[in-house]
Amino acid sequence: MDASAKAERLWPDGPLFLQAKTAKLTTDTVLLADFAEIGRASHGLDLGCASGALMLLLLQRSGSLRMTGVELQPEAACLAEENLRLNGCQERGNVIAGDWREDLPDLMKGDFDFVIANPPYFSASRGLLSPDEARAAARGESFCTLEEFCVRTSVLCRSGGKVFLSYRPERLNELLQQCSCARLEPKRLRFVHHRPSAEASILLLEARKNGKPGLHVEAPLLLHDEEENETAEYRRIYHRE
Repeated sequence: MDASAKAERLWPDGPLFLQAKTAKLTTDTVLLADFAEIGRASHGLDLGCASGALMLLLLQRSGSLRMTGVELQPEAACLAEENLRLNGCQERGNVIAGDWREDLPDLMKGDFDFVIANPPYFSASRGLLSPDEARAAARGESFCTLEEFCVRTSVLCRSGGKVFLSYRPERLNELLQQCSCARLEPKRLRFVHHRPSAEASILLLEARKNGKPGLHVEAPLLLHDEEENETAEYRRIYHRE
């Protein structure tokens, strides 16, 4: 961990946060945390938790929630643990540093009420991956394929539990297919647009393990108007009201 790093608040009175150089906090993460309807869930899992932002945002929403994060990059995993401590959440959160395909104990199978993640967006064949190995693993399928991700997520989530994902709109068809094959039934879908006339930049999806068919497509989430002013919903999500 960089000893010179300084913790900053995500917004006034928000959680303190240290960031790893290879796992910067993105708007996708903040939007996904807001999208996730966790209800009375008692134990959640963040696959690829980076520096722990999703865990912190959800832990601060529910005082009874416990979170487990798994992170491949040692620097980011260390920072996730430190971020839990900085925010007084170390008793309700823990971080496993390692490969979530191999390093999670068998007793964790089916143990989680929900799984949340920003899975790798880009397929290895698209040629859009960073030459940096850590960044490539975070953003592309050099580490695992979408199919592998969905199958493993299904194993970890309890029957009836929820899965929350952000992903690229152009890969929606593939995402829905892989979720269904892994017994993760898509239930809620929302597209995010930077402004009304722009194409969707990301999508937010909720799936239910062994759920019944039925997908609800929500109204688009607009971040700015045509004059680039922040929308009321975007300001609410970032606590700028």
